[in-house]
Amino acid sequence: MLRRLLFVLILFSLVPKLYAQTEDEFSSALDSARNAEDNKKDSVVFTAKYVRYTNLATMKKGTKTFQIDTSHVNFQYYNKQNLPWNPSIHLGAYGLATRDLLFTPNKSIGFQSGYHALERYLVHPDSILYYRARARYSELYAVGFFFDDQVFRAKLAQNINPHLNIGAEYHATNTDGFYNNQQYSDRKGAVFAWYESPSKRYNLLSNFTFNTLDATENGSVRNDTLFRDTSSNTSPSRYPVRLDGIQANRPYNKWKDLGFFLRQSYYLGRIDTVSGQGPDAEIHPTNVVAHNSSIRQQKFIFFKNQADLYNAFPYNNLIRVDDTTKITTISNDFTYSFYLRGKSLKNEAKVELGFQNDLIWYADSVLSKFYQNSMVKGAIGYKFSDRVDVKFSANQIVVGRNMGDFLYEAHADVHLSDVLGKLRIGAYSQNKSPEMIFENANLAYHSWKEEDLNLDKIKTQNLSFQYANNKVGFSGKLEYFLINNYTYFKELPNPTNNLLISKQIEPAQEGNLNLLKLTVEQNFKFRRWNLDNRVVYQKSDKMDVLATPELYTWHSLYYANILYNVMDFRIGMDVRFNTPFRTPSYSINSGQFYNDNLGIEFSTYPVADVWFTGNIDRVNLFISYNFANQHVYPRGYYSVRRYPMTPAYLRFGVSWKFYD
Repeated sequence: MLRRLLFVLILFSLVPKLYAQTEDEFSSALDSARNAEDNKKDSVVFTAKYVRYTNLATMKKGTKTFQIDTSHVNFQYYNKQNLPWNPSIHLGAYGLATRDLLFTPNKSIGFQSGYHALERYLVHPDSILYYRARARYSELYAVGFFFDDQVFRAKLAQNINPHLNIGAEYHATNTDGFYNNQQYSDRKGAVFAWYESPSKRYNLLSNFTFNTLDATENGSVRNDTLFRDTSSNTSPSRYPVRLDGIQANRPYNKWKDLGFFLRQSYYLGRIDTVSGQGPDAEIHPTNVVAHNSSIRQQKFIFFKNQADLYNAFPYNNLIRVDDTTKITTISNDFTYSFYLRGKSLKNEAKVELGFQNDLIWYADSVLSKFYQNSMVKGAIGYKFSDRVDVKFSANQIVVGRNMGDFLYEAHADVHLSDVLGKLRIGAYSQNKSPEMIFENANLAYHSWKEEDLNLDKIKTQNLSFQYANNKVGFSGKLEYFLINNYTYFKELPNPTNNLLISKQIEPAQEGNLNLLKLTVEQNFKFRRWNLDNRVVYQKSDKMDVLATPELYTWHSLYYANILYNVMDFRIGMDVRFNTPFRTPSYSINSGQFYNDNLGIEFSTYPVADVWFTGNIDRVNLFISYNFANQHVYPRGYYSVRRYPMTPAYLRFGVSWKFYD
């Protein structure tokens, strides 16, 4: 093509007196050649299969990517407080302090802050996705528009060359809540990159994350019987709250979280490739050396500037409060992994050794300390074809503040058959230090020192059995926990109702605690009708200490179809319910849920949500009406003492993916 064009140009320069008709012919030929070249470039239609991603957990095992999810399944669950598989209790609006409804063990060891109330909304470095995109990939996501919740997200990822992909995501949220002073906002995001060498032996993952979460505190409504109100005006905003400061005097809990993460890994020796050189190729190394390095700075801030006229806090004459806790952590993690397998890749033995060092700087209004922890890690495993996979891992802190913490874990996966399903048998033993907020607090309304408390380590023994059969849509998990020194917050004993110590909390530990937890999921399908079910049963000899319900159920009935071969859609209704349980209270300036002396068990009711989700090409959308049965019964309910839950509300959301 280039020679032909060059020849045409030479003719034009040497023969200037050619006829105009000849010039037109050459011009037409040139235009035709250009059009052919343009059409050739556009012959590839980019789809979702050209955009793939991986994550940190996957890259620790080898190199494997997954196609991005373009379906609209579960798209309506935009609020992380209302996930059916992880339900919560909270203060009654999007973004406000939240705690798991069901018992969820924390299997981390070492130094931890103990602040979890806003954790569901953080962008974590470990959760970042890294992309491999033949075409530029971007996504826009929004919920709200003309509603009170305004949730926005944008993502962009592009391969600079075949070996380097860079990207960024940005989240912005503004919500007004329902009752006065329930505003929440966040600004968070990440910049990330993935480099893979041409030899496919060296991989570099890096990301920078930032989070600013701002949750207004209203101290709860002052009317404890608002659901008995028979007036015609039942707008939540008409009820006064205990903390009503606005603008510069607005009371809030704010989290600031900055992090940088870098992982480098190199594959030594033989590497095995599955699926050839295609986009879904997998690389299985035989020797891996890796180094993870990270730095993270966290700030937990509580602010108020008004007198406590309605007893939202423990007794004190403080007007202005500005509590700040700051934690900076530098972590370095070195690992070596060895794999022994045959050329068929069916059988595989694995040995992994690692060492991790954490440097921690902690500071609050009184205390300024430096800590460090050194942890040794190891794992062995054996995989027999795709039928049996056995693994044992051990993590133990050998030097530092949390010396003696350990987590020993083992599990065996057995694939019986496609018809009979899969099962997993697991167990772990954990010895864990109480989190920092339980050992040291120097807050305006709460103060304690670890030398005065002398808390013991928390010991957990766990056994579990899990079975799943995709053919019949069933999965079940049975877990048993034996916990010694379970640590929680409780209100100071106050038999005389002394206002001077009302709402004062303290860390407490429980002796031996037994818990049995059974989770069952069963999905039914008849033609285009579907019924998904999830039931969780929990039984403990200390249910009042755990403050969790004995039974939780969730059911989703929906109809799925394709409309005019254009829109894939689902329309249905969810109903969730849990039995009454000892409802916790909330300590505002410490951001902690605690067991109060009253121990109220509020009545519980089914909550129904009506929803629609759809997909048109690259666009997903949903519309939902939550707590629809409020118009029938009940008028409202509580999950945290004094804080009414959200009333009925309508939401709309849409996302649009671009591949070129």
